[in-house]
Amino acid sequence: MDDNSKPPSNEKKVKFKKNLVGGKKENKKWIVFITLLSFVMSVFFLLVSELMLQNTSNMAAFIIVFVIVLIGIVFDIIGIAVTAADEAPFHAMASRKYFGAKRSIKLIRNANKVSSFCNDVVGDICGIISGTAGALIVIRITQSKGTLESTLYGLVVSGTIAAVTVGGKAMGKTVAISNSNYIAYKVGVVLQFISSKIDLFNIKKLRKSWKRGNKTDDDLE
Repeated sequence: MDDNSKPPSNEKKVKFKKNLVGGKKENKKWIVFITLLSFVMSVFFLLVSELMLQNTSNMAAFIIVFVIVLIGIVFDIIGIAVTAADEAPFHAMASRKYFGAKRSIKLIRNANKVSSFCNDVVGDICGIISGTAGALIVIRITQSKGTLESTLYGLVVSGTIAAVTVGGKAMGKTVAISNSNYIAYKVGVVLQFISSKIDLFNIKKLRKSWKRGNKTDDDLE
């Protein structure tokens, strides 16, 4: 037996340095926020999916289900890619003023939050919705059929949805890890584009405009 594979003679435990993922208060706030967001989003999207499936044909319903599964796979890829991405190349890109590089750095530094949102919130919600939607499709198809046929339809639909979800995520994980930096950068570019166009996250401008409005009102008085 090789000596390198033996445990240390003093039997001391090997200690590893912890990765920094924010303060305790920040993490607690994030956990509470993401829990409430999951509840609100799951209820909302379940309601929307049920309303959509009630007024569509069986073929359209199947397409909607597979679109939901695809959304879950895409967000799963994003969550894994951001977690696996290397921050160092993006600093060089940011120094050269590449569009979206700074946003990608923020994503990588908040990889735990991005992963929670993409993999857990969106991924799990898509899984729940696709399962519920599949059950509604089975009920609609098997209304006038016997118990055995209903069971068989249910098994086929549920198995197909599960197979596509698991297979898609398995393939997506390979793509995400092998192209992590590229995916993280493209997501940063998209977020930077949305932020620059809609400007939803620029609270400072709103505060400045509000203060200016108050000053003009005071001057008028």
